[in-house]
Amino acid sequence: MKFSIPKDFLWGGAVAAHQLEGAWQADGKGPSIADVMTAGENGVPRQITKGVQADKYYPNHEAIDFYHHYPEDLKLFGEMGFKCFRTSIAWTRIFPQGDEAEPNEAGLHFYDKLFAECHKYGIEPVITLSHFEIPYHLVEKYGGWRDRKLIDFFVRFATVVFKRYRHQVKYWLTFNEINNQTDYTERFLMATDSGLVLDEDDPQREALMYQAAHYELVASALAVKVGHQINPGFEIGCMINMTPLYPASSKPTDIFQAQKAMQRRYWFADVQTLGTYPRHMEAFLAANNLRTDITAEDRSILHEGTVDYIGFSYYNSMTVAAQANNPEFHFVGPEAIDDR
Repeated sequence: MKFSIPKDFLWGGAVAAHQLEGAWQADGKGPSIADVMTAGENGVPRQITKGVQADKYYPNHEAIDFYHHYPEDLKLFGEMGFKCFRTSIAWTRIFPQGDEAEPNEAGLHFYDKLFAECHKYGIEPVITLSHFEIPYHLVEKYGGWRDRKLIDFFVRFATVVFKRYRHQVKYWLTFNEINNQTDYTERFLMATDSGLVLDEDDPQREALMYQAAHYELVASALAVKVGHQINPGFEIGCMINMTPLYPASSKPTDIFQAQKAMQRRYWFADVQTLGTYPRHMEAFLAANNLRTDITAEDRSILHEGTVDYIGFSYYNSMTVAAQANNPEFHFVGPEAIDDR
C-alpha cells in the first residue's frame, strides 16, 4: 500500500506574536502580560513584574524583530515549502489597552501587510486571537479574566479583526492552550492564560481559575458566532495542550486517578466542541463551590458557538499515581506537578 499526503494538506510552522515580533512599543502598541515577564536562566525563574522596570530584561521586547523583518523571514518560509503559518494577532497592537472603543489603525495595517506577504508565497495564515498576550491594562484595572467585562472587550477585538481580514484569513483559533491553567499552582500559567496575577498560596486561586476559564469559554463561543456571521467560510477552532496522562501502574487506584486527571484537564475541549459542560465537571464545580457566576444566557451562547475544529499542541506525556494518605493525586514526569 502506498500513502501520500493530500495535495491540500497544510504543512507549516507555528509561533506567536509575542514570541517573535518584538517592537513592543512600535506604532502605538501597548504592553501585554508577556511584556512584563522577565528572562530566566538555570536556577533563576522568570518573574512577572509590576509594569515594565528599567533594571529588568524582557526578551519579548525585541525577540527576533519579526515586526521589521517579516518579508525576508516569510521568503525563507516559502523556500522551505510552508503551506501554512500559524501566528497570533497581538491584541495590544489593535487595542493598546484592551478596553478602547476604537482600534489602532497602525496595528491593523501591519497585519494587512503580513497576511499579504504570506499569500505572496502561497502560505495560508492560521491566526490565534489570544496567545498569552492579554493587554496588561486589563490585568491591572480589571484583574484579568476574573471580570466578566473582558468578554465584551475580547469580542470587540475579535469582531474588528474578523471584519478587517475576512478576505485574507480563513483559519482562526480563539484561545491558545486554554487548558494550561488547570495547573493553577503554576503562577505563570495563570497569568499568561487568564491575566490572573496571584500569589502561589492565594486560597482563591482555584475558584478564580474556573471562573476566568468560564468567561473565556463564553467569549470564545461569542467570537465563533460573530466570525461565522461575518464570513460563513471561516474555520474557527479551539486549541488545547495535549499532554496525555497515563496511570503509573496497573493498580485500580492509579487508573482511577489518571482518569480524574484527564477529565480535569480536557473538559475545555468538551465545552468548545459540544457546547455544554460535561456532567462530571458540573458535579465537581457544584460540590466544591468553584464557579459562582454562570447564567442561562451563558449556557445558550456556549451551545450556539461551538468550534469547527480542534487544534492541539503535543509536547510530552506524564504518569499519575494515587497516594494512600492523600485524596489528591500527583504527576510523575519531567517535573512534579500538583493538580488539585
